[in-house]
Amino acid sequence: MIFAAGAARAQTAPDQTEQIRILLERVQQLEKRVGELETKTIAAAVPTAEAAAPVPAAPKPEMAEAAPAPAPMHQHEQTESQATTRQLEARYPSLQIRGFGDVNFSTTDQRGVNSGFNLGQLDLHLASALSHKVTYFGELTFNAQPTGYTVEVERSIIRYDYNDFFKLSFGRYHTPIGYWNTAFHHGAWLQTTISRPEMIKFGGTFIPVHFLGVLAEGNIPSGGAGLSYNAGVGNGRGFPISRPGDAGDNNNNRAWVANLYSRPAKLYGLQMGVSVYRDKITLPVNPAGNEFREWISAAHIVWTKETPEFLAEFANVNHKNILTNAITNNQAYYVQMGYRLPWFEKTLKPYYRFEHTHTPLSEQLFTNQDLVQSIVGMRYDITNYASFKGEYRNFKRLPTDPRVNGAFFQTDFTF
Repeated sequence: MIFAAGAARAQTAPDQTEQIRILLERVQQLEKRVGELETKTIAAAVPTAEAAAPVPAAPKPEMAEAAPAPAPMHQHEQTESQATTRQLEARYPSLQIRGFGDVNFSTTDQRGVNSGFNLGQLDLHLASALSHKVTYFGELTFNAQPTGYTVEVERSIIRYDYNDFFKLSFGRYHTPIGYWNTAFHHGAWLQTTISRPEMIKFGGTFIPVHFLGVLAEGNIPSGGAGLSYNAGVGNGRGFPISRPGDAGDNNNNRAWVANLYSRPAKLYGLQMGVSVYRDKITLPVNPAGNEFREWISAAHIVWTKETPEFLAEFANVNHKNILTNAITNNQAYYVQMGYRLPWFEKTLKPYYRFEHTHTPLSEQLFTNQDLVQSIVGMRYDITNYASFKGEYRNFKRLPTDPRVNGAFFQTDFTF
């Protein structure tokens, strides 16, 4: 038996060695086959990209409950840049273009305001991978004006990704204050409603929508808390104060912004955050008292799943006259709720939004921005890339003004 056991061990060792050799050969063959398939895929993708410039499908924020809605940290351009890198990582640069557009009709009972159609923004997103860790994102809009069209560089950003905890970018951004401004960019199709809340509308003055400078962003090691940050330094408000200092700062004082938010791992769809913004504003007027300190503090809580959707933000804008030390506080908030109905292939989404903005009579920088507004609407997704929206709005500005009622309609799309 001893001899038999020894013989069995002698036979087992060579058998195991032979099996290992055969398995290694199979692994090598499979690796070779995968390499050939990847080469063919890249070769097929390159001419297609050059001929037709296909655009990677972005996650649709309103359709699938499991698909995440747009999020801060420039989620939309991140998705496009990452898809570009995956598809054409053998080629740099690799430009991808995506477009958005909308057509609107409105009518109200407000005196002196005409009803009719208007062409919304034609918006182009440009994403290009310059290397494995360097990407560029740009955004151009074409805007209808009474005398023609204007072209605006909304965003122009080059970003260096060191790792998930630190990404550094330079350029013109949507200021990371609150949630909406960095979650829903230009392109009405991205958002549930026809328009943005009044406090962060494009061309508005309550919150600086754009910011020119340097921005750091990334995740913070925090376990299930899912903490992330944005921190930037750049030019402050320009003149008019609705514009950033694109051509240079109005004074020799940089503005800075910081944003901290949490997306808990166990509560997918929930986000909570706080933001601060600090600036010195200099108005180009001769009388004394034309300089102000601005301090913006904001907070938000959102639930981005569609059954239901819940968005809420609050911001306080503090202005201090440097000469007189006079202080004013301006407040604004909105609450928006929506629900993706389970019928009709989940193409219908009713929603409601309430907005309130208050500016005191002593405010020197803002013109009166008081607003109390309710919006009831319905979004109907015609396809995965186009929708119809209809809204009834009821709003009032000054206490002496009558309430205004209006009907607003929009079709928006992405291509």
